[in-house]
Amino acid sequence: MINVELKLYARDLAQEDLPSCGWSGSEHHVAGVAEQLKRVRLGEVDYLAVCPPTGIPVAKGGVDYRVKEGVGTLWQLAVHPALQSCGIGTFLVGAAEQRIRDRGLWRAELGVEESNPRARALYERLGYVAFDRQPDSWDERAPDGSLRRHETMCTLMRKDLS
Repeated sequence: MINVELKLYARDLAQEDLPSCGWSGSEHHVAGVAEQLKRVRLGEVDYLAVCPPTGIPVAKGGVDYRVKEGVGTLWQLAVHPALQSCGIGTFLVGAAEQRIRDRGLWRAELGVEESNPRARALYERLGYVAFDRQPDSWDERAPDGSLRRHETMCTLMRKDLS
């Protein structure tokens, strides 16, 4: 086995990155990310890309500062499927937490689908603690091209960043 060390950096996700982010979700999802990038300019959110030296995103995710006063809420976190379990998600969450600290805030929160135990295990390893549950839903593109509502239950988790 040959081990390869991957050098990564985090930066702001840009509109021109979106064509290379199809791995993160459907065309409908990527269009939604484009809409969220408008909120970056308003200072409501940070939206990050994690990249190797090529500059092409291999992970992405947002921090929303409008969900709860004094809290950075992580959302839409995704790592390229071929690169999962390589530490990139840990790097992404760490970069998002630093953005929260840079705004003078000391708490991060997120919701993880209860059907995603791997993600929950990652967040627990990173110090997140469950504090509640709540339903969530969003539109997604069905195989026939129509929009359908995806409904799920999420565990809400938080971490003190002080």
